[in-house]
Amino acid sequence: MHMSDGILDAPTSALFWAVAAVGVGIAIWRARTELDERTAPMAGLVAAFIFAVQMINFPILPGVSGHLLGGGLAAILVGPYTGALCITIVLTVQALLFADGGLTALGANITNMALVGTAVGYAVAVALRPLLVRRGDAGIGILAFVSAWCATVLAASMFVVEYAIGGAAVTSLHTVAAYMFGTHALIGVGEGIITAFTVVAVARARPDLVYLLRARPVRAAVTT
Repeated sequence: MHMSDGILDAPTSALFWAVAAVGVGIAIWRARTELDERTAPMAGLVAAFIFAVQMINFPILPGVSGHLLGGGLAAILVGPYTGALCITIVLTVQALLFADGGLTALGANITNMALVGTAVGYAVAVALRPLLVRRGDAGIGILAFVSAWCATVLAASMFVVEYAIGGAAVTSLHTVAAYMFGTHALIGVGEGIITAFTVVAVARARPDLVYLLRARPVRAAVTT
């Protein structure tokens, strides 16, 4: 889902560069609460895995490619903030060294895949955790699949929003929306399967390394 230069006009590209900068800044600040001696190596492995998977892509529209995103996977394994940083690093390296996505569009790509993808993936996973985690491997697999699918589709939806705000290409918004939703609904199935198998495998071997299984929602103190 990398965008190249020229897909969005200059003001829209600048706007989402600003959004990405704020989002990544918050992620850097909050990631300190997720990282420790166990999760730091895992974050490196997650970033490397997502980098490898994202290199396999195919064209959807002129200047836009589709591939697995990794937002749900990263959020479940290392947390939403660390996961966002992992994907941000991957996207930046791809843009600078492999010309995969334009530099002017990097802010939008980070917003879609690193920020929206991980936030949606983690929110869905947390919502499903009370219902599915106790069901063992099957429950964890279903949770990971749904989380990854939703993260993929919502990241694609964000691209459509950006195109509606300031699309600079000649393709109509209706065509862009149809291609993005249709294609990424299918990509989401593949991403969900890969995410489910990966998360279940890690949970079987080292459940202490799966952030979602260790994290607990913060409950407000009740005074009497």
